[in-house]
Amino acid sequence: MKKTILLLSITLFISACGVKQTRNLLTSGNYDDAIDNSVSNLRSNKDKKGKQDYIYILEEAFAKAKERDLNLVNLMTQAANPLNLEKIYNTYLLLHNRQEKIKPLLPLKLLQEGRNAKFPFNNYNSEIIESKNALSHFLYANSKKLLLSVNKMNYRKAYDDLVYLDQINPGYKDILSLMEEAQFKGTDFVKVSLNNETNMVLPIRLQNDLLDFNTFDMNDKWTAYHSNTENGVDYDFQLILNFRRIDISPEQLKEKEITKEQKIKDGLRTLIDKNGKVVKDSLGNPIKVDNFKTIRVRIYEFSQFKACQITAQVDYVNAKNHQLLKSFPLASESVFENTYATYKGDKRATDDSYYSYFDKRNLPFPSNEQMVYDTGEDLKAKLKEIISRNKFRQ
Repeated sequence: MKKTILLLSITLFISACGVKQTRNLLTSGNYDDAIDNSVSNLRSNKDKKGKQDYIYILEEAFAKAKERDLNLVNLMTQAANPLNLEKIYNTYLLLHNRQEKIKPLLPLKLLQEGRNAKFPFNNYNSEIIESKNALSHFLYANSKKLLLSVNKMNYRKAYDDLVYLDQINPGYKDILSLMEEAQFKGTDFVKVSLNNETNMVLPIRLQNDLLDFNTFDMNDKWTAYHSNTENGVDYDFQLILNFRRIDISPEQLKEKEITKEQKIKDGLRTLIDKNGKVVKDSLGNPIKVDNFKTIRVRIYEFSQFKACQITAQVDYVNAKNHQLLKSFPLASESVFENTYATYKGDKRATDDSYYSYFDKRNLPFPSNEQMVYDTGEDLKAKLKEIISRNKFRQ
């Protein structure tokens, strides 16, 4: 019984908090949030007495929201500013969708007054179509006007407006071809090239990898990177990767000799006292103790080492006037290391950490070309990071 009363009290408290929060939304002018809260709470057990407050709130919020929106539409219509067309269209959609949200709940009974809550609905279909057509006409005409300019930002604005137009009015006139034109005109085309200032020949495979921006996944909505010049493209920028220095160390093989010894248990022996006599236990049996012996091992440790360092610079250049815009230093290193070991003697005398070296062998040193290529792979990742953080046009 006490549990039932407690649960009922908790339910009533939560319900009261929900009603209070919804009423606060209403009194603060957040009519649609108040409507959403009320509708959500009325979807189940709408005729329950505890839901009456939500019906009153819903009725009042709907009336006030409708009055506010119609007044706003009237004001914007009188202003006759084409920039208001999108707001007018969206407001009519809001008026329509708000009604559709409430319709499934009707009728909603106000028990104390013995009546149904009043929701004076209107048919906004003609207003929606009319405002959509007016907005479509404006977006289309304005986009064509923007495409006649010589400003990439205008082309991008035209593209975004045309995408929106295609969403609200699919297939309107020739917007698909206009979208392609706006996309092309609004794109920054970047010519990518590689300049080798070192005294070494760069591996062709590395050059191809560094210039293949498809593998970089760097092309975005408004930037396209080309390693090969394409006809009909007026390039806006150049990205030049300048190789300044390549250092490759000699192949190094270092040898180190280590001697280790250790005492290990080697069976049992009879315990002898200082007089050389056998020590016996209380039963007369000879006492046995652990026998230890010293083992030794001579380890020959070999370390192979070869390193490559590449120093480069990334230049951003204005392709129109060849002015240097930005420069970024770029450096990378790759290292070949291999350690192996052989031994003479009993390997139990050494640490377990050496055992893995005993299983390894001498490896062929990578060629200079391979070292440069491996270093270039890391260089490519760093180049991608530079481009990601530093756009040509902010």
